Amino acid sequence: MKDQLTFQNPVSRFPVISPPKQSQEEPGLDAELIPQTDRGEQSYRGTGRLEGRRALITGSDSGIGAAVAIAFAREGADVAISYLPEEQTDAEHVAQVIEGSGRRAFLIPGDISDPEFCTQLVDEAASRLGGLDALVNNAGRQIAIESFEKLTDEQVQHTFDVNILAQFRIVRAALRHLPEGATIVNTTSIQAYKPSTHLLDYASTKAAINNFSKGLAQQLAPRGIRVNAVAPGPIWTPLQVSQGQPKDALPEFGKHVPLGRAGQPTELAPAYVFLTSPESSYVIGETLNVNGGTPSP
Repeated sequence: MKDQLTFQNPVSRFPVISPPKQSQEEPGLDAELIPQTDRGEQSYRGTGRLEGRRALITGSDSGIGAAVAIAFAREGADVAISYLPEEQTDAEHVAQVIEGSGRRAFLIPGDISDPEFCTQLVDEAASRLGGLDALVNNAGRQIAIESFEKLTDEQVQHTFDVNILAQFRIVRAALRHLPEGATIVNTTSIQAYKPSTHLLDYASTKAAINNFSKGLAQQLAPRGIRVNAVAPGPIWTPLQVSQGQPKDALPEFGKHVPLGRAGQPTELAPAYVFLTSPESSYVIGETLNVNGGTPSP
């Protein structure tokens, strides 16, 4: 298996997938996804860029969050894994990979749509890690609704609670722990710029995350805390099959981008590593697009 540092053609680095029509109950599991994702277990090689860092990553049981957690561990960080209790199987797998890489992993299940848990999560992560100097707000909720009339207040509220309000709450709690030199990286999306008609509530939260990240970056910069964001394109994760996409659209998922294929979670990880590492010390308030070539601001 080639790693992310090997010279290779990005078109063919990973195969073009045509996922079969499939469905999982929300939030979905990597363990049951067809085809399986590449989260970097075998393909991510670390170079010590995050040696000694202590990171809390939300939604790090599967998909992009799992790939980021594995990459952080390979780069020398210990990781607190935040996830829903229903995702225990995936979370335990990621923890095993992290520990197999010689770093510590701490499992913290709970629902970040609960304001009280957001505070508990941060405090427990800081306690178990022995401090906190890297935060990745990655957890997200995406439910496709074809007709706007069927988009209920309950769904909109739940999506906003998970995707953006939790970020406000988690950052607020984290600032008690984050020292000078700490970093925050938030996950936004290509949907912030090119909203799909069946993802209007999700896309709205992703645009809000962009704005939140840029404003927060300006406020925290004088304190020596850097804030940035990553905007993924079509990445193959359990989010897509747990009501995140119309089932009929799955076989063509990701084929519309210039590279001609969906991305794998491990292809996102280097962006988070870069924005968390000291080498990006002059990068603040940036949104790094990782989307297979789709033009974006």
